[in-house]
Amino acid sequence: MLGRLSLGSLVVLLATLSAQAQMQMQSQPPRAPNPNYQGTTNDQEACEAPALRFCRAEIPDQFKVLACLQRNRANIGKACQAVLSAYGQ
Repeated sequence: MLGRLSLGSLVVLLATLSAQAQMQMQSQPPRAPNPNYQGTTNDQEACEAPALRFCRAEIPDQFKVLACLQRNRANIGKACQAVLSAYGQ
């Protein structure tokens, strides 16, 4: 059950990041479209284990999970770091 809840939370988190990135794009000059703004399966897989390891207490609050991942950036692995960077975090 917790695995499903955490994955669902990550989906919501990545969707939120996507919305934030799209709002930032609207206030900046147009750029080439980025197909990863929807929070791909790869994005979710990259951050699921770090979120469970470091941020379990913050789940399901996606903003707290994001803040936790940012605080633990040095420990979350390159793949999840890349996801955060891709979404401007």
